[in-house]
Amino acid sequence: MQALFGQLLVGLINGSFYAMLSLGLAIIFGLLGIVNIAQGAFYMLGGFVTWMLLNYAGIGYFWSLLLVPIIVGLIGAAIEKTLLKRIYNLDHMYGLLLTFGIMMFIQGMFVHFFATAGRPYTVPSALTGGYNLGFMFLPKYRGWVVLASLVLCLVTWYAIEKTSIGRTLRAATENPTLTRAFGVNVPALMTIGFGIGVALAGAAGVLAAPIYPVSPLMGAELIITVFAVVVVGGMGSIMGAIVTSLMLGLLEGLTKVVYPQGSNMVIFVIMLIVLLVRPAGLFGRER
Repeated sequence: MQALFGQLLVGLINGSFYAMLSLGLAIIFGLLGIVNIAQGAFYMLGGFVTWMLLNYAGIGYFWSLLLVPIIVGLIGAAIEKTLLKRIYNLDHMYGLLLTFGIMMFIQGMFVHFFATAGRPYTVPSALTGGYNLGFMFLPKYRGWVVLASLVLCLVTWYAIEKTSIGRTLRAATENPTLTRAFGVNVPALMTIGFGIGVALAGAAGVLAAPIYPVSPLMGAELIITVFAVVVVGGMGSIMGAIVTSLMLGLLEGLTKVVYPQGSNMVIFVIMLIVLLVRPAGLFGRER
């Protein structure tokens, strides 16, 4: 039972990272219509900026949790302003290829300067230790990751779906001409939407730094699984990205107990089944 709950916890943690990355992907695709392959690179960038702030500037974990998403979001906004805005009226394939090139550039630059070896990041002292729950030992930091990611995802969902800013963002996507007629700066909204999406990846990188070694390849290893999660949930579905990520993370953890050899494939098997039964995804809209 301890092994079962331990693996379910690992699956829930992985699902938390899937949720933040896939939520960013859903926002960017839903608002901008771009399949952002570079999301994994922004996740890696978040981890590396966290590591550099500690080692080069002496800025600790909690300040990094505030600063890094802003830094990564501003970098993403600059990329949107200079590159992505030029392809909004083109086929989705152009966005996919451009963001793939951005990912390779960012990843290659960090490999050049830092090589591929992972760098450790110490768990903050306030989150060391854990709790003995009887049926399992719960490390404080693991519990914090799950809680923090859920709060960030739900706050983002509420902001997009339930506030006037979110409604304006959606209106700018569905009918930019009419939205512009009401005096709304549509290009600025597009920049903000992309910045929010990549800021979530940066925040995930901060949360991941004390768990996984900070490496230039950490995003490339995760992004394929995240895209499978997004397909299962439905491209552009914000709540679908959150719910599906946690469900598939738990399923992945359970598979490691029952059939460890299949844990790396179970999400892709589910993706294939969903595509056969419901191509739009579990929460996506049929067109």
